[in-house]
Amino acid sequence: EEAAPGRRGERERSEEGLAERGPGAAFHMFVLMEDLLDKLKLLSYEEEALRRHNMRPLSRHYFALPTNPGEQFFMFCTLAAWLITKAGRPFEQPQEYDDPNAVISNVLSELRSF
Repeated sequence: EEAAPGRRGERERSEEGLAERGPGAAFHMFVLMEDLLDKLKLLSYEEEALRRHNMRPLSRHYFALPTNPGEQFFMFCTLAAWLITKAGRPFEQPQEYDDPNAVISNVLSELRSF
């Protein structure tokens, strides 16, 4: 199989970068996700954020593995809106079919104002 021009070099550089950081670097995202989940649990995200939107709790590797990008994006936006509100700022909960670029722009704008 012939890779698209430029893509092969990107993949090789990525693999070299992982090798330079050590054998555990490929699993770092899983550790980060578990830490994130622990912190969300301390903030009672299941009761305060998920039940309100009738959503299932996150698995230990929910954001570490790309399974359903649309669902994962909506979950990220829901959690981001909840966290911004929890921090004391009013923030409108994004809807599932809102423009992703507009939602991210609003989240980033609010975070910059912190």
